[in-house]
Amino acid sequence: MSKKKEKEAKTNAMRLLDMLHVPYRHYSYGCREFVDAWHTAQALGLPAEKMYKTLVTEGAPRQYYVFVIPIGAELSLKKAARAVGAKALSMLPVKDITTVTGYVRGGCTALGMKRKYPAVIDSSAEALPEMVVSGGRLGCQIELSPVDLCRAAEGSFADVAEIPSSL
Repeated sequence: MSKKKEKEAKTNAMRLLDMLHVPYRHYSYGCREFVDAWHTAQALGLPAEKMYKTLVTEGAPRQYYVFVIPIGAELSLKKAARAVGAKALSMLPVKDITTVTGYVRGGCTALGMKRKYPAVIDSSAEALPEMVVSGGRLGCQIELSPVDLCRAAEGSFADVAEIPSSL
């Protein structure tokens, strides 16, 4: 019976990591609606420097791109467009996240989306031994090496984030 419960707790992201034999640590916390990553870090007692958020953009109509950046950073649309070879990018409207990715706001991750989209992880992650990203649903985070995330997402690393001067 406990195996069944464990299996029910798996997300598409975790199933993908399991299939690829990628080691990860799963964290869960009580959450029924979107909570920003700063609050997630506090709830889990994890350092904010390890926490990364996943953002989805659109280039030409129905050309989507996924970016994973530090929680204290903003996505530079100019750098991001350059990284994926797009003319210009815009943020995907929140109302379209589930339709495009299969995930809800706050549970979106570069792993196991409905379709495979080009994924870029900010180069700041390369220096970390582990990073924490959404695990594919609200209240679920996964910790893994940045190299493993990049490999599993079939992504790349690039400088796409900007730290606001107010931080």
